[in-house]
Amino acid sequence: MLRRAGPKLLAGALGGTLAALLVLPIAALVVGTDPAALRAGLAHPAVWPAVRLSLLTTTVGLLATLLLGTPLAWWLSRRPRRRWFEVLLELPIVVPPAVVGVALLMLFGRQGLFGPALADAGLRLPFTSAAVVLAQVVVSAPLYVQSATAAFRGLDPELFAVARSLGATPSRVLLGVAIPIALPALIGGAAVAWARALGEFGATLLFAGNLPGRTQTLPLAIYTALESDLRAAQAISVVLLVVALGLLLALRGPLARGVA
Repeated sequence: MLRRAGPKLLAGALGGTLAALLVLPIAALVVGTDPAALRAGLAHPAVWPAVRLSLLTTTVGLLATLLLGTPLAWWLSRRPRRRWFEVLLELPIVVPPAVVGVALLMLFGRQGLFGPALADAGLRLPFTSAAVVLAQVVVSAPLYVQSATAAFRGLDPELFAVARSLGATPSRVLLGVAIPIALPALIGGAAVAWARALGEFGATLLFAGNLPGRTQTLPLAIYTALESDLRAAQAISVVLLVVALGLLLALRGPLARGVA
């Protein structure tokens, strides 16, 4: 009996240790922020502009990711020999965000590859709200594309063959067959991508800067507040936690079950 229970106890101890490492920091943040400190922190002038900017930029970025990423994922799922291209698309997931920020500057900065052309057109991307959106999309979209590609690959090919035999065009197959069936997985991928964009820090800091009211998102506001007001940093962290948790529950909970 003990021999049978030993591996289970060991697995439970190891899994419980990891679970504790994942949950306890969040619990410490919530428990360690008393209501008075939370109210005082929320009164900090950097909080609500950062909240509004983060919600705006991540929403715009998520819409762009869905619009551009869904056809890309469909194309990748139909071409299994293009796995090398998938590796390139997934690089922003594994490289440090600071590298992404520098790369965006080298592409869109004043001295970057597209910088002179943008300047001639009277456009400037770095250190603007548009740069925030672009940085968030670059670091978060690969997560959605990865999830959507796997979802499309898992669909029964016979469904597409039947649709084509009935005269459906490739776009009709995607919109009328593939997306409705894969919708729960697409929603899950969108939730992960949105959460990643909401927490983006390094690429945003280097490419968009940390300008209050213009490019200062919630993570950047936390970084700034830590230098002078710990209560504000705690309050912003709790706000970020609540917003992220609320959306994830909405996307992965009732909404996801409703479309399943």
